[in-house]
Amino acid sequence: MARREGHPGIALTVIAACQLMVVLDATIVNIALPHIQDALRFSTTDLTWVVSAYTLTFGGLLLLGARAGDILGRRRVFMTGILLFTFASLLGGIAQEPWQLLAARALQGMGGAIASPTSLALITTTFPEGPERNRAFGVFAAVSAGGGAIGLLAGGMLTEWLDWRWVLFVNVPIGVLITVLTPLYIGESQRHPGRFDITGALTSTLGMASLVYGFIRAAEDGWRDGLTLGSFGAAVVLLVAFALTERRAREPITPLRMFADRNRSGTYVIMLSLAAAMFGMFFYIVLFVQNVLGYSPIKAGLAFLPVTAAITIGAGLSQRFLPVLGPKPFMLTGSALVVVGLTWQTFITPDSTYVGGVLGPMLVFGFGMGLNFVTVTVTAVAGVAQHEAGAASGLLNATQQVGGSLGLSILTTVFGSASKDEATKQLPKFLADGTPEQKAEFARTHQLPAPWSHEVLAQGIATAFVPAAAMAVLALLTAWFVIRVRKSDLEALAGTAGPAIG
Repeated sequence: MARREGHPGIALTVIAACQLMVVLDATIVNIALPHIQDALRFSTTDLTWVVSAYTLTFGGLLLLGARAGDILGRRRVFMTGILLFTFASLLGGIAQEPWQLLAARALQGMGGAIASPTSLALITTTFPEGPERNRAFGVFAAVSAGGGAIGLLAGGMLTEWLDWRWVLFVNVPIGVLITVLTPLYIGESQRHPGRFDITGALTSTLGMASLVYGFIRAAEDGWRDGLTLGSFGAAVVLLVAFALTERRAREPITPLRMFADRNRSGTYVIMLSLAAAMFGMFFYIVLFVQNVLGYSPIKAGLAFLPVTAAITIGAGLSQRFLPVLGPKPFMLTGSALVVVGLTWQTFITPDSTYVGGVLGPMLVFGFGMGLNFVTVTVTAVAGVAQHEAGAASGLLNATQQVGGSLGLSILTTVFGSASKDEATKQLPKFLADGTPEQKAEFARTHQLPAPWSHEVLAQGIATAFVPAAAMAVLALLTAWFVIRVRKSDLEALAGTAGPAIG
């Protein structure tokens, strides 16, 4: 592998900037969601696609992006991913219609899936093995862990001080600078012969997209709608085709042998379930604190910092005591705390305060998630040959992204049904007590004004957290009955697992 000597700090800055951009884009848009909804006239259920369009393509193509770097050259693929991500950010920033923004978000996910795993691999290309590479991995891991919190704050500041479009525009100068500096300070890697499993990547991504679309469509048009049923049917066909493809492929994008080990399969189920609950929690609580509590975008971003701190503390404790206690106690305790936090949020009402109705359950939830993150990642690579550790951890990251999209769509289906029922209950109260001006506005927009809309939103959110809590229960049961990793099984992991991709 070719190395560029003399400027390792700049090379690491370029790689870390790429990872930061990709990671924070999963959260920077969240704070802007209410403003995006108003500007582009999204319904609340359709608004979930602003998140899912990114995470579905990112998670679905993540392993293909890693394979592309090995076959075509990591620097070349890295730059391609950055350019695609940057171009998509520009398109999203100038979007005038909902479909334009969603298409741009999907392109962003593709660019992120190409650039993110390659940026991690470039560390091995650029830095020699030993302390220097370990320090680079440490910086990369810190950026990956802190990107979500930075995204929440940056999203709040950009939305409040400039405009929601700047949560996308901000990527353009950063992406251009990364593209210019990469060939100057990062060497190209050797190419390795291999095959692209295009069929596997497309069938898995399109299959999950069809499944997510089916749930979101059902929230708007019901379970008997032709497109709802058709999308579920297409999802079944595509996902079966994916499984058959992976069984026959010489170099599958998702090696099915990874699921043969009960511990590894269990960690994938736990990650999928917890990510499903986490994405939904962030999405709906963002709407609650801004639309019901009336928080500004910056205040909303700050309101989520405690949960990031709780995740960090939980992760630090699990990392420190994992060799002493083994993984199972952390999985059980963490999943149980997530169940408690999400169940607590099913009691949210328009009268809930930030401290009692939002902060308390978020801290419990965040600490539980922190106990799980490191533990699940380590367990996923336990017993895996060193040359397959990247595939095992990459599949875990893909599971997290796809699980988040799927979970959010399921919560949205429940939210849509509950909010419609509550709107039916609130309409007579509005007609009896609303002012003439409010009634005239309702006749034009068919949207209930506050405080009746607050009742509708809060009831929908509270009900949506019921399946979120059920997903966390699934994680808890999986940790209890499936996971069998012992402390001794972790001793072979020293130096095997690298940082998570995203």
